[in-house]
Amino acid sequence: MKVLIFALVGLVPVAAQEYPKPTPVMQAQIDKDNGRGFGDSPADPGPLAKDLSSALKVADVDKAMRKVADWELPRVVAHGDQIWTSSVDYVGMMAASKATGDAKYRDAMFGLAQKFDWKPRGKGANADDQSVGQMYLELYLAEPKDKLDAHWIEAERTAMDAVIGIQKGVDAGVETATDKQVRIPWWWCDALFMAPTAWAQMTEATGDKRYVDYIHSQWRATYDLLWNKEEHLYARDATYKTKTEANGKLMFWSRGEGWVMGGIARTVDNLPKGDPEIPFYVGQLNEMAAKAKSIQGADGLWHAGLLDPEHYALPEISGSALMTFGIAWGINHGYLDAKVYRPVVEKAWKGMLGHVYADGRLGCIQQTGAEPAFYYPSSSYDYGIGGFLLAGSEVRKLAAKK
Repeated sequence: MKVLIFALVGLVPVAAQEYPKPTPVMQAQIDKDNGRGFGDSPADPGPLAKDLSSALKVADVDKAMRKVADWELPRVVAHGDQIWTSSVDYVGMMAASKATGDAKYRDAMFGLAQKFDWKPRGKGANADDQSVGQMYLELYLAEPKDKLDAHWIEAERTAMDAVIGIQKGVDAGVETATDKQVRIPWWWCDALFMAPTAWAQMTEATGDKRYVDYIHSQWRATYDLLWNKEEHLYARDATYKTKTEANGKLMFWSRGEGWVMGGIARTVDNLPKGDPEIPFYVGQLNEMAAKAKSIQGADGLWHAGLLDPEHYALPEISGSALMTFGIAWGINHGYLDAKVYRPVVEKAWKGMLGHVYADGRLGCIQQTGAEPAFYYPSSSYDYGIGGFLLAGSEVRKLAAKK
């Protein structure tokens, strides 16, 4: 079944667009996510925003970030917990606070950290459970040395220390998959956003190089397992290495690629300066950015299924935001050619603003899952908002350079 909507691109209405309605299985996941407080997907989200400009000017970028962050902030404070969906929102809020200079976002995250007693969600090797540590460590590292409180990172460090002894790339008895198979710790590409940054931050916080060494060994294991040298993209996990779309092309999930590109940016940002493994990560970013540029939509965005956009008619904002974040970060750090990739970022930012509603809701975010799916134009979930705020923080830096 298809539904007719009016899409906006860069705040300008375009032709009516059809999109496929979620299947019963997809709807069940939407209902589950909505019930868990990850976000919602109302039938009537109200009008789209008319007060935002896609011009790459600092004030305009700030306004867009604040509009979305202010809409989300009371929701994440009310519903956020230590789960990965929330943790992505937290790092986005931290980025928004740093970019705009508004301490209220950071202060709210500090309050949540205190509420959680600075503890991760679990004690095993599962990257999703470690991801909330990114917020704890960022708060810790921002404190003056004479005010540091080791309790803020103690539980996360204990959890990491418990898995450092894992036998060379194998999760020795710690469950990381629903089927309970023994696998490498970061067996799915999403993990490259969820865990490595916190491990790099732990080395910065403690001076202990074992945490960075763990990143390098585990990321290479994931790369060897999931990297597609022909498409220059990551399979979501080993079961997707040969899975195809309706058009016969391999299935590559936009959010999955966004997790990796965003994970590269955040990990390299936190590695020790001059780390000899940085070219390994930057090389992947270059290949993935080139691929993303080659398949970017006319509206500046990417669809849930990267190689079959016709099948997934709506653009997908969480993947688009995370890829934009990675590309903009690459430009700002001199790893990507600004002449080549700035237009990509400008188009993507304009496209994303076309999915901000008048009240600040950010729509067109796919529900949780492991592969491309259908969703609603109004669908808004915490991790997608976190990705948007991360993108905005780097777009703002680009704007400041102009």
